[in-house]
Amino acid sequence: MSSAGAATAACAARDELGLLPLRPAPDGSITIYLTAPGLAVMPMRVMATDSIASVKLRVQTSQGVIVRKQKLVFHGRELARNDCRVRDYGVADGNVIHLVIRIPDLRHITVETVHGSKFRFRVEPGRTVGYVKQQIAKDSRLDPAHPDEQTLVLEGEELDDRHLIHNVCRIDGAVLHLLVQRSAKARDFEVSIVARDAAQHQPLPRDIGIEPVVGNPKALRDLVSAVRAGMENGNAPIMSSEGTGGAYFMQDASGHQHVAVFKPVDEEPMAANNPRGLPVSSTGEGLKKGTRVGEGARREVAAYILDHPLGGRRSFTGHGAAGFAGVPPTALVRCMHKGFRQPEGSAQPPAFKLGSMQAFVKNCGSCEDMGPRAFPVQEVHKICVLDIRLANADRHAGNILVCRDDQGRGVSLVPIDHGYCLPESFEDCTFEWLYWPQSREPFSGEAVEYVRCLDAEEDIAILRFHGWEVSRECARTLRVATMLLKKGVERGLTAFHIGSILCRETLTRVQGVRDRGDGP
Repeated sequence: MSSAGAATAACAARDELGLLPLRPAPDGSITIYLTAPGLAVMPMRVMATDSIASVKLRVQTSQGVIVRKQKLVFHGRELARNDCRVRDYGVADGNVIHLVIRIPDLRHITVETVHGSKFRFRVEPGRTVGYVKQQIAKDSRLDPAHPDEQTLVLEGEELDDRHLIHNVCRIDGAVLHLLVQRSAKARDFEVSIVARDAAQHQPLPRDIGIEPVVGNPKALRDLVSAVRAGMENGNAPIMSSEGTGGAYFMQDASGHQHVAVFKPVDEEPMAANNPRGLPVSSTGEGLKKGTRVGEGARREVAAYILDHPLGGRRSFTGHGAAGFAGVPPTALVRCMHKGFRQPEGSAQPPAFKLGSMQAFVKNCGSCEDMGPRAFPVQEVHKICVLDIRLANADRHAGNILVCRDDQGRGVSLVPIDHGYCLPESFEDCTFEWLYWPQSREPFSGEAVEYVRCLDAEEDIAILRFHGWEVSRECARTLRVATMLLKKGVERGLTAFHIGSILCRETLTRVQGVRDRGDGP
C-alpha cells in the first residue's frame, strides 16, 4: 500500500473509530494507525510515554505476530530501540506507522501420506510447492513418485506448483497431505525425453544477463558464473519473503540449489521500486540515520571487502581466504531478468539492475531461533569486532546465520545484511549481542592481534580502489570506530564495554564516554 493509500485508509479507520462508544481518552494518550501489506489498517490507542516494546507486544496480542518478527517504520525511520518511548520518535496522534513482518528463514512442514505416515521437511525461503515435490521424489523414506504424479493438499485445497511455501503455509509445522496418481510409465518416459530434447535446443533468452561492476577475485567470478548458468538454464530468480527490501534467491544450473542472493538498488527500503509497500524517502535518507537510499549495495560489498582474513588484506594478496568475521563473498553486479520487480505501469523490456550479489550460505536457521548461550565465545567476538569497526546500525539476531559442521556438532556464526554499516552518524548503532553473555568475556589473543593490525586509512584506500569514494562523514565514522576498537582492546575492555560506548541507551539522552566508566 502506498503512503497515500495508507493515509486514506487510516482516515477511514479514524472516522469509524469515532463512532464506537469508547471511554474518554486518558491524558497523554494518542491513536496511531498500523498498516501492513495484506492487512487492514489497525487503529491502536497508546500512551505517548509507552515504550516501543509495549506497542510491539500489543501487536503480538492482537495480530499473532511475535515481537521479534516485527519492524515498525515511521516517517521513513525504523523504530528500532525497544526501550525508547513512542514520543521519542516524534509519533503523535493520528500518525500512520508501517508494520513490516519478518518471516522466518526456515519453514518446517509435515507431509502426510494416505497411509498415515508422516515425514518432516525443512524448507528455505523462496521455495515453491514444486520444489517440495522434487524433494519428496528424492526422499528414500517415501515410495518414488515423479513430481507430476504428486498432489499436495492443504486444508482441503490443492496447491499450485508455482506458489511459495511461505505464502501458503503461514504457520510453522503445517501439515500437507500427499496424494499420488500413477500414470503409464512408458508414456511418462516418452514425454520426459521429448521435453528434455526440446529444452536443449531452445535458444538462450535475450532478457537475462549478469556482469560484475568491478574486477573481483576468483571466488566472486565463480559465483557470477554459477548465477549466469542458472539463468541460462531457465531457473528464474525467487523473491524472498523476508526483509524490508527486494531480495532474490539465484539458483544454480540444476535449479535445486540457491547459490546467491541479489539485492537490487532500486528495490531497497524506501526506494521508488520497493516491493514491500514502504513509503518513498522524501529526503533520500534510509531507514537508519546517516544512511542513504540506494547505497545499501555498496555497503554490503564494503563489509566483505573490509572483513580482512587473518593472513592479510584480501584485495592486495589476491588469496580467497575467508575473512575474520566470515562475511560471505559479496560483489557489486549488474543483473537483468524479467523475474525482477519492474516499476509499476512500465511497458519497457527488462533492463540491467545494479545491486549486491552475495554467496548463499547453507544454514540451520538464525540466532533468533535459539538461545545465545549455545554460541561459542570466539564466534560471537568475531562479529562484535566487525560491527564495532563498521558502526553497524542494524545488527540483530535475525541477520546472523547459524551453521553446523558435517557432524552437526560444531557451531559457526555467519553475519549477513550489512546495508546499514558505515553510516554518517552513530545515532542508530544497535548491537543485539550486547545482551549476550559472550560479549562480557575477554578477547582472545588472536582477536587482539587482528584488531592491532587494523588501519582505517588503508581501509579507506581499499574502498576507493574498489570504486567507492566514501563521503567525508562515512570516512570519519570508520576512523572513529576503528580508533575506539583499537584503544578499547588495547586497554583490555570487552566487546560489551566498547559496544556500549557506541550505542546510546535512549534517543533523548546524550551519553558521553565517561558514563561508561564501569569497565577496567
